[in-house]
Amino acid sequence: MKTPQKPLPIAEFVILLAMMVSIVAMATDVMLPALDIMGRDLGVSDANDTQLIISALFLGFAAGQVVAGPVSDSIGRKPVIYGGYLVFIVGCLMSIFATSFAVMLAGRVLQGLGAACPRIVTLALVRDGYEGRAMARIMSIVMAVFIIVPAIAPAIGQGVIMVSGWRATFVLLLALAVVSFAWFAVRQPETLPAGSRRVFSLSGIMAGLSEACGFRAAVGYTVAAGFIFGAFLGYLSSAQQIFQVAFDTGEYFPLYFGVAALAIGSASICNSQLVMRLGMRLLTRRALIGSVAVSLCFLVPVVLMDGVPPLWLFMGWLLANFFCVGIMFGNFNALAMEPLGHMAGLGAALVGSLSTFISLPLGWAVGNSFDGGVLPLVAGFALLGLASLVVMAWAERAQPPS
Repeated sequence: MKTPQKPLPIAEFVILLAMMVSIVAMATDVMLPALDIMGRDLGVSDANDTQLIISALFLGFAAGQVVAGPVSDSIGRKPVIYGGYLVFIVGCLMSIFATSFAVMLAGRVLQGLGAACPRIVTLALVRDGYEGRAMARIMSIVMAVFIIVPAIAPAIGQGVIMVSGWRATFVLLLALAVVSFAWFAVRQPETLPAGSRRVFSLSGIMAGLSEACGFRAAVGYTVAAGFIFGAFLGYLSSAQQIFQVAFDTGEYFPLYFGVAALAIGSASICNSQLVMRLGMRLLTRRALIGSVAVSLCFLVPVVLMDGVPPLWLFMGWLLANFFCVGIMFGNFNALAMEPLGHMAGLGAALVGSLSTFISLPLGWAVGNSFDGGVLPLVAGFALLGLASLVVMAWAERAQPPS
């Protein structure tokens, strides 16, 4: 096993990585308040189709991870991240100047492709220097920022939109990419020594994937994460419609959305403190059971109230459920990556791309089922959570405690 390569001082390392992964969160959420306006300006006839602006980003994101991880194992972490930022910038420019929905979606796919590089290679950067519960702790802190950013992203987006229109949100994304690109280039050393790199070849990638798929934990936790992220993606895609159509929150949509995001962020921070004592599997299992339980219980009033319960009751379910989700996010990634330290880049690609590809059709099914109420969302979390529990039980057979 290769000796872990310690990168920057841990505080700066965590802040830099959090900024890098926050690009994905900002690209997802900053334009949410304007989805309906963007749809009208770009000639979208079905309001649910505007959700494709979110799904297209994750389609590119999933595809980008397939390439980013293996290439980073071959040529190093930094060149891949440089290339990703450049592609992301091109995608932002396309969205800024888009005059049709097709061009907008193409730009969003490129943004996803580009964002996949800094996002997925950060997993490899962490795995290069840390392992076990220490790795889980760092990932929990990074994921907390990844989730806290969406708490303020819609509010920032709404402010930008009010002043300069929805196209300015993509100018903001471009500026953030340039700043984090420069910081990474100047401060972060390469963490993968030349002697530890893998020769890039299709046969090598297939052999690596075959080896990774031989680890029950890697496959099982990745699939389980994909189910949960599918429900969450359904929420992201339909959040603007849920809050502004079903609950008529108007300009207060960013506030409610942000409160829910903070529940996930606070859970990730709690997880970073608890995981060293209790272990990843125990926390993740309890959080998953909690998410399923509150969702199944909440289905009763949702059905009785024709899909639109009082806003305070919906927020109560959302906060409890998202606290559980916040515990799961960082741990699922760390659990899946644990046996893949010797092939961190390719392993990160497998974990990230497979979980995202699994989540895309599930998230589309949940989000596109929006019919003016929240029944599809709540049922989606309940059913996909149950599926995740089954897969997690399979993954944990003969696994040592961690």
